[in-house]
Amino acid sequence: MSFLETVALGAIAGFTIFLGLPLGRVKLLDDRLRVGLAMFSVGILAFIFMDVTKHGEQILETTVAHYKAHTTGFGHVLGLFALLAVGFTVGTAGISAVERRLRRRRAMPAPLAGGEAGAMLSPREIAHPQEGAEDARQRALQTGMVIAVAIGLHNFAEGLAIGVSAKAGAIGLATVLIIGFGLHNATEGFGIVGPLGEVRPSWKWLGLAGLIGGGPTFLGTIVGYQVNSEPLELMFYALAGGAVLYVIGEIWMGMRRYGYRTFGLYLIAAGFLVGVATDLVVSYGGG
Repeated sequence: MSFLETVALGAIAGFTIFLGLPLGRVKLLDDRLRVGLAMFSVGILAFIFMDVTKHGEQILETTVAHYKAHTTGFGHVLGLFALLAVGFTVGTAGISAVERRLRRRRAMPAPLAGGEAGAMLSPREIAHPQEGAEDARQRALQTGMVIAVAIGLHNFAEGLAIGVSAKAGAIGLATVLIIGFGLHNATEGFGIVGPLGEVRPSWKWLGLAGLIGGGPTFLGTIVGYQVNSEPLELMFYALAGGAVLYVIGEIWMGMRRYGYRTFGLYLIAAGFLVGVATDLVVSYGGG
């Protein structure tokens, strides 16, 4: 498969994420629907977390096997583990620290993920309710963009797999990977807009979120076709895993006050199973 063909198909696989994003423009008036959509996205994110950590662990296990066979040194194993630790820590605590700095002027954090402004307000927000509502909206959109970043990190690693397979001449595998990742990425749009709840993002915001979440598949395909680097792949898996875990916690905390706990758990299971189903296409092709 030529470089241009690989890049074109990688772009198609990445930008299927835009199929789910327009749902964010739908006005949700019912709390049950809001919780259901958010928890469905948590299920998808839970699958992504499992997927990226599994791939990261496989890279480490392969390196340990090489060390056991005396074909690599212990320093290489230790270096990859350190890379995993740094990436995962930056993806969790690092994002939390950045968001805390962004909110350092607020006395109390309002609920995330599209929370209602009156659920938890600071004194300044009580005195200026319109400002409080706008703050809640901005924090919901910020959380949605963090999800897009986490998904983008994950998709960059997927793009690397497509590029490496195409470069190696495994055309059948590369094609199946593109189809499978395309189907899978189509569900990730729901993962971005689901936690927004009552917040209705602009088309510009949705376009930016789609570029951040889906564009890295395209970029990863280009890089993977040119460079085959396990440390680079591991770093992006670690960053994605940490970021996704952080986002799952934020959505869970934001949706908890609405109730519908059992219903939400059913939707988490449904989202997770959808992620598994789309990934089976990749597994069928040997990816």
